[in-house]
Amino acid sequence: MAVRLGSHDGGEPAENADINITPFIDVILVLLIIFMVAAPLSTVDVKVDLPTSAAPQQPRPDKPVFVTLKADLTVTLGEEAVARPALGGALDAATKANKEERIFLRADKGVSYGDVMQVMNLLRAAGYLKVGLVGLEDTAGGRP
Repeated sequence: MAVRLGSHDGGEPAENADINITPFIDVILVLLIIFMVAAPLSTVDVKVDLPTSAAPQQPRPDKPVFVTLKADLTVTLGEEAVARPALGGALDAATKANKEERIFLRADKGVSYGDVMQVMNLLRAAGYLKVGLVGLEDTAGGRP
């Protein structure tokens, strides 16, 4: 609590009920700096040419698990290349064996539908049935 020094009655100083917000502002500024530094580090930097979609954008989870099928048909989990037979074990390690976690599948638009289905079958065989397909937002309104 603060104390007001200049009292009018000459007696005991009156208490001041004003809130000191300087420490609050300091904490908010420190948190802002932390988030500004941490935000670019949380993105995945695997180079892939995604197709576009006219579907409405869904909210993104805090820590999404990305499986990427690149143009050369290599599979990556996050930013690490994974052999196809080892994909199930790598997913178990990344999700702490939570089979209910949604897996986001990204594929280069030059990859054939059959190759995408092979990766989806690997995910299904590993027990991951919640698969979301990732694409770019179509700004042309669904027209090619």
